[in-house]
Amino acid sequence: MEYKDYYQILGVGRQADEKEIKRVYRQLALKYHPDKNPDSEDKFKEINEAYQVLGDPEKRAKYDRLGSSYRAWERSGGPGGFDWSQWVGGRPGGAQVEMDDLFGGGFSDFFNGVFGIGGQRPRRGRDLEQPIAISLAEAYRGTTRTYQRNGRRLEVEIPAGARSGTRIRLSGAGEGDPGRTGDLYLKVQVLDEPGVKRRGDNLHQEFLVDLYTAVLGGEIELQTFQGPVLLRVPPGSQPGQTFRLRGRGMPKLGKPGQNGDLFAKLQISLPAELSNQERALFEQLAELRKRRT
Repeated sequence: MEYKDYYQILGVGRQADEKEIKRVYRQLALKYHPDKNPDSEDKFKEINEAYQVLGDPEKRAKYDRLGSSYRAWERSGGPGGFDWSQWVGGRPGGAQVEMDDLFGGGFSDFFNGVFGIGGQRPRRGRDLEQPIAISLAEAYRGTTRTYQRNGRRLEVEIPAGARSGTRIRLSGAGEGDPGRTGDLYLKVQVLDEPGVKRRGDNLHQEFLVDLYTAVLGGEIELQTFQGPVLLRVPPGSQPGQTFRLRGRGMPKLGKPGQNGDLFAKLQISLPAELSNQERALFEQLAELRKRRT
């Protein structure tokens, strides 16, 4: 069994108090959380394991006694191999793991041997992942879904601002026996909405005005997820001109009251047919333009 130096893993001294250990752990957990960096899952588990020992006075005391014996054995040259028999096993005890097995896989053999019951830890059931599709409008407002799983009726809240790839954890809804059941992760997929595109927390959509409004200016009613909005179109507006409506975009996930922006792109509808009078007026207008140039 390989000895693990939990102090080195967290980067704290052996005299560090509980407050410092907790502060350093939280910084490292945020830095290496797999939601931010999928390649850091192993590092995240190692940090979590170290904190479960050093953040619990009973476990830490046992670990410190073990560490002193192990270092003395190393200094002696390690003849015959370290005797683990007096250390393995024992009551797990201590506080509930804050993020225990959040991504499956459990603790290391070293942890299980020293702090597990009889050197073993009941194997946790397998985590499951299931896709869940919602519309962009539902992602804007937030929505719910109902599931039946393991004899339980689960109502899942999908928060406003959720995006494709957002994972929602249902604790104990995975595989396994009662008390050792894994978790179910719902992976959100946000479906496209006709006429609206999402880019981060911003929304982009096109709107259509007639030629006369584009030339002379006016107000149009723009439909948004927040309801209709009056948009002033200035005289001489050009096709492709974009108007920014601040705070009319997607809610920012985990930041209540904050929204991105809505960018509305103007398109002009040209008349397909003209009456004789309209044609005559356009011809007069064209002649006036020629004289000006």
